[in-house]
Amino acid sequence: MELSFVYSGNETVGAMVVSRLEAAGCTRTDDVAHAEAIITYCTSQTALEDAYFDEQGLVQAAGKGALLIDLSASTPSFARELNAVAVVSDLMSVEAPLVVVDVARADAFGDRDNLVCFVGGDEEAVAEARPVLEAIAGTVQETGGAGSAQLARAAYTLQTTAQVISAVEADALYRAVRRSSASLDQATERVGAATPVAEQVLAAVNTGRFDGMYTVEMFMAELSAALTAADDVDLILPQAEACLHLLELLAVIGGSDKAPAALALVYGEEKTCAEQGLDWTRAEQAYGDVAEGFDDLDDDGHDHGHDHGSFGDYPGYGAYSANSGSGGLRPTDLADAAGGCGTRSRREAEDSRTEVSPAGTSCRMRFVLAFLTISDTTAALSDIIGPVSL
Repeated sequence: MELSFVYSGNETVGAMVVSRLEAAGCTRTDDVAHAEAIITYCTSQTALEDAYFDEQGLVQAAGKGALLIDLSASTPSFARELNAVAVVSDLMSVEAPLVVVDVARADAFGDRDNLVCFVGGDEEAVAEARPVLEAIAGTVQETGGAGSAQLARAAYTLQTTAQVISAVEADALYRAVRRSSASLDQATERVGAATPVAEQVLAAVNTGRFDGMYTVEMFMAELSAALTAADDVDLILPQAEACLHLLELLAVIGGSDKAPAALALVYGEEKTCAEQGLDWTRAEQAYGDVAEGFDDLDDDGHDHGHDHGSFGDYPGYGAYSANSGSGGLRPTDLADAAGGCGTRSRREAEDSRTEVSPAGTSCRMRFVLAFLTISDTTAALSDIIGPVSL
């Protein structure tokens, strides 16, 4: 396959793309104006928009007839917008979000068969892009017109994220119960996996494999894109929101370059976290101001005048528009707090999620945080469907 191409974006994915396309006979170039194909993979919506639509962006720089292939997880609306701009600019555009099948595998991008591409766009553009995508991923699945591949990716992301986090929490429960009850049979030492994704994550957790090419940053980018797609149609997804906040917490303490299985460390001991290079003092500053309010709660979890409003604009950590959250006496308390945070603007926050300044917390009891989560979610839903009785 003779093709000149430009790659722009994440270096890890870029190394894989360049290696496979060069092995297939393609030639990488830095000359955007004369490249036949332009391939991108970004881990934030803002970076993706800038890459294409800046004054000196790829749309402006590309030569007539060039093929734009975006491997990023984005939104259906962005994919349709890029396709429309490409058409009027005499370009071809294809959305082809990458899917990592085994998210816990250390060399996640090392095996072509561990990658899937959903691909959407005009038929002619998809046909042009297919040989390129087949060189990159083991499976290429056509989904339809512009926006369809990103919608399929978002649906896949929501289900995968739920499986990853539920597996981690099931494992945390097993470990906690075993620590508190020495009489349990050894047969219950490890939790069973309900799905292939859960099996992959649990295997990584059990063997202490918390590093890999596919990172928390990438995982968060995919989930953030799915939630942005939901925001675009005024849909609230409370479970996915909670999952994103847990991942953000992991990023706060230094885990953005870890594999998604590292989320299990949030539920473990601080000593184990430290051994993996995670620093809970970073969370103390990020959540500390909100935690001060918990001192005003009585033993029944009732409010005595403090504000459940916002985290405030900590450097590198986007402010939340509603709902509180806070840390606790153990890392798991902070995880509960992160799960209780409210919706924020994803495009404002996504670029800062891995550059968080330190911070700390204190809270009363974990059931207080659970109450806040329920009450804040209820408030959000009531805006759409009316009062909700619990």
